[in-house]
Amino acid sequence: MRILKLISGPGIAAIITLFADLDPGNPMVTRMAAITAWVAVWWLTEAVHLAVTSLVPFVFMPLLGIADPKTVSFQYMDQIIFLFIGGFIISFAIEKWGLHERMALRILTTTGTRSDRMLLGVMVTSFLISMWISNTATVMMLISAVFAIINMTDKHINNEIHSNRLAKALLIGLAYAATIGGMATLVGTPPNMVFARAYQEAYPQTGGIAFSTWFAFGFPIACILLTVCYFVLKLVFLRGAENIQSVDRNYFRDAYHRLGKISMEQKIVAVIFSITAILWFTRADLNFGFVTLPGWSNLFSSPEFVQDSMVAVFMAMLLFLIPAPSRKGETMLHWKDVSRLPFDIILLFGSGFALAKGFELSGLSDWIADGLKVFSSTHVLLLMAGICLVVCIISEFASNVASIQLVIPVLVAFQKDLGVDPLLLLVPATLAASLGFMMPVATAPNTIVFGSNRLSVSDMLRVGVWMNLAGVLVITWLVWLFLTIS
Repeated sequence: MRILKLISGPGIAAIITLFADLDPGNPMVTRMAAITAWVAVWWLTEAVHLAVTSLVPFVFMPLLGIADPKTVSFQYMDQIIFLFIGGFIISFAIEKWGLHERMALRILTTTGTRSDRMLLGVMVTSFLISMWISNTATVMMLISAVFAIINMTDKHINNEIHSNRLAKALLIGLAYAATIGGMATLVGTPPNMVFARAYQEAYPQTGGIAFSTWFAFGFPIACILLTVCYFVLKLVFLRGAENIQSVDRNYFRDAYHRLGKISMEQKIVAVIFSITAILWFTRADLNFGFVTLPGWSNLFSSPEFVQDSMVAVFMAMLLFLIPAPSRKGETMLHWKDVSRLPFDIILLFGSGFALAKGFELSGLSDWIADGLKVFSSTHVLLLMAGICLVVCIISEFASNVASIQLVIPVLVAFQKDLGVDPLLLLVPATLAASLGFMMPVATAPNTIVFGSNRLSVSDMLRVGVWMNLAGVLVITWLVWLFLTIS
């Protein structure tokens, strides 16, 4: 099976190149389609690591005459990738100094120890943290705390059925809330950053999308989906047992007190994190309808040169310069602290950007747009729902980044022929790429909690099918409402 997966990618590419002529007179269209098919097959089947597949465009786009290596390599280190790097470095500082643990226990102390309230506490904690750092990192940070809750529950509750159901609810709630939280901000999950770069590249006249603009529709959508997820989990797993006191009332309070007073390092990280968020929100002009507040980027002679990625990198740099008060001669971060930067995701970003550039240079995007003209008379609301559904299905079986990388160039080509606001097509597709709720392999958070051996595939399916449907409906309706009214 592995050999079959390996040869299927280049095999399909060879067949397309040798026997297809998609656009007579322009062989570049066929060659770019072949490269895309190769990458898509390897991404979907995971024949090799996603990062290895990501190198295919760099090698074969120049070999087939589509673009020179310099042009292709530029795509692998786009400025939006530095937004990802800066955000990750800040998250490493939060993890190094234990700020995430303090935040989690504070929220759980506030929500209480009843079954339904503990579920709410875990989900809200996961949601809020994953708005700013990787969904995978969020789940990895919190899963030990959730296991501690589950172990306490097993000791305090004599009813094994209820304790098992609560464990399932907490684990699924942790994973799904992390995924949903990533939708809320531009830095919350890689597909959002892929969209930001693609949008700026395809529509330079718009100046790109600001952090605050994404938050204006991303946060409400995420909040609604989090609420839906909470009530679905209650209905499926906690029906009739919501009021049971699952752990000792003082468990979270005692755990929080054991952390001691907040350290100076934690205060510094909290300040850096807060300032970063404020700078992201206020960089571009904030339009409230009745009044527009100018963004701080207007203080510079070329405000269009000032991007959120610069903010992320600058604030991350400060962490390597600010001394750590409790450790003489050390700074808040050392380079070894960020050695875990996910280089594979960086390559994945770059390959998607390279494919998009290849679509443009080869003429494949125009060829696709001509083929999609049959849908031009379809109501935009139905198009949005259809796009959400298709991307959602793809993301159940493929990486959410890979899914959106393949879809966005097609949608850009389609939009230019359709003539609607590009955000009406691109934003729903981007958000739908995060709707991998049904399968354990759909997202890394799903895989992590499934590995606990406390969940079955059917447990995820029972909740995931409703979450996917709710996601498609909520994303379609709210994005359409927000963009058509504003």
